[in-house]
Amino acid sequence: MTQPVLTLNDGVAIPQIGLGVWQIEDGEAPELVSNAIDLGYRHVDTARVYGNERGVGEAIRRAQVARSDVFVTTKVWNDDQGYDNTLRAFDESIARLGLDEIDLYLIHWAKPSQDKYLETWKALIEIKNSGRARSIGVSNFQIPHLERIIGETGVLPSVNQIELHPRFQQHDLRAFHKARGIATESWSPLGAGTLLNDSVLGGIGRKHGKSIAQVIIRWHIQNGLIVIPKSANPKRMAENLAVFDFALDDEDLVTIGKLDSPEGRTGGHPDHVAW
Repeated sequence: MTQPVLTLNDGVAIPQIGLGVWQIEDGEAPELVSNAIDLGYRHVDTARVYGNERGVGEAIRRAQVARSDVFVTTKVWNDDQGYDNTLRAFDESIARLGLDEIDLYLIHWAKPSQDKYLETWKALIEIKNSGRARSIGVSNFQIPHLERIIGETGVLPSVNQIELHPRFQQHDLRAFHKARGIATESWSPLGAGTLLNDSVLGGIGRKHGKSIAQVIIRWHIQNGLIVIPKSANPKRMAENLAVFDFALDDEDLVTIGKLDSPEGRTGGHPDHVAW
């Protein structure tokens, strides 16, 4: 299966659909990620805090596709922030993965209360300059956090991975990204499962002969977003990739646009994370 790719602001190409592996046990990850690669996934999103980097790396090393064909993202966790700590954390992540380089390395949260994200960003710049991460970016950063790291270093993140789904569409942040050439990547793209019984989306799905999950993923694709749905079910993993034989029309997009809500967030607010 040929997947669409987006070109990031540093010239690196990223598959537009990836597999999220949050809450996947390390021992389960090799089989699950191997199955995903066999189904056609070419992008896997993990993180140090997920505790499954070893399993993800094992699957990628034994895959029957070239390493260069699988895009791997991991992230530095909050308690590893700071310049020296981040360099060490990266070394540990790449060792667990058993890979020579990471395709995308992200700061998982800004966590402004500890005020280390700028020094962490400087460490990511060093990692990219060393050639061990092809691309660097952030996750859960708000506009002031982005303005600060860009203003202080002159280096744009290639990606900001944020909670984004039809009930929480993040228009202001996406507009900021677009104006500066930062790609938007959607975590919890199905609204942590809360959208899978939505009657409006169900109606659109019946119109196209598609599931609600497929409608939502197609919405992300048509909005130019990178999307990382998580599933441990092979049937659903395959279904989540089968979104390129239909398109949402203008009426569909307007209808989905009306689902947006200021109260639609399902995860923690980036300014107030406690972990």
